[in-house]
Amino acid sequence: MRLVGPSGEQVGIVPLAKALELAQEYDLDLVEVAANARPPVCKLMDYGKFKYESAMKAREARKNQAHTVIKEMKLRPKIDPHDYDTKKGHVVRFLKQGDKVKITIMFRGREQSRPELGYRLLQRLAEDVQDLGFVESNPKQDGRNMIMVLGPHKKKTEAMAEARQAQEARKADAKANPGKSQNAAEAEAEAPAEAPAEA
Repeated sequence: MRLVGPSGEQVGIVPLAKALELAQEYDLDLVEVAANARPPVCKLMDYGKFKYESAMKAREARKNQAHTVIKEMKLRPKIDPHDYDTKKGHVVRFLKQGDKVKITIMFRGREQSRPELGYRLLQRLAEDVQDLGFVESNPKQDGRNMIMVLGPHKKKTEAMAEARQAQEARKADAKANPGKSQNAAEAEAEAPAEAPAEA
């Protein structure tokens, strides 16, 4: 077998008994790294440490991996302006987080004969959030519903990195000013309560 030393140096082609003897001498494990090579390649290493490091690398890679999520928001054609603003706020939050958003307009009864109301509502929403996302799939009728998909301009990994930086900045700020939030709470507690207005 071809033997590689503990710090990556080539020892050369040695018999198995000699390789095992060297492994005992260095107090390391003899690990086969390339079984299909001719002759097979083995390395002297601490196998427990090697397994731990590979698991940590895999975990770090998974942590930085982004999962594409499609969030869904349901609206009605005759939605109240305040409700529309609330739903739009959710869509904005999802797009900022780097997620796709599927907008569904649900038609009931006679509303089904007026699909243009749903189409106009979807166009309005797309225009309201155009700085954060784009129309990935144009509005189309699907039975009683009309569906449109919005995609974010920002990739999920970028959004995750920005969120991580913001969280670290908040932690650093909290460490720099530990008494700030406590002092603000004390000041509010000491402030005299306003007298109720007379009827």
